[in-house]
Amino acid sequence: MGMNDTVWARHANPWSVWSRFSILPLFVLAVWSRLWIGWWALALVALVCAWTWLNPRVFPAPKRLGTWASKVVLGEQLYLTRKGEVDAHHIRATFWLGLMTVPAALVMAWGLWAFWWEWAVFGMMLVMISKTWFCDRMVWIYEDLTPQEEA
Repeated sequence: MGMNDTVWARHANPWSVWSRFSILPLFVLAVWSRLWIGWWALALVALVCAWTWLNPRVFPAPKRLGTWASKVVLGEQLYLTRKGEVDAHHIRATFWLGLMTVPAALVMAWGLWAFWWEWAVFGMMLVMISKTWFCDRMVWIYEDLTPQEEA
């Protein structure tokens, strides 16, 4: 996604994190819309792709970084840039969480292909649960790698 330090800082805004959860439902809706609008659905898919790229860039950097959502982004940045310092149990967990999304995405894709909304929504929900769990793991990584102030 071509994220530099400025984009990472903007993405740490909780509005960016929480609104990012809209991407998969919007994608599912855009693909499903081919039932109603045919090939014009590709324009909606393109808009969702544009939103995916724009999302970490449109919000200002947050004034404080202590929120769960901000820690998700900070943890992901640490995970990507300092992977050698991340504990092995986090590496294993992120691998398995990523792997869990594969069958869920296949269920979602099948539902979208066959116009079985139950399968599409169920698969989407499983992907989002895995992604949310991954996000929580990023917070854990952030807290492990960042010295915490004594209360």
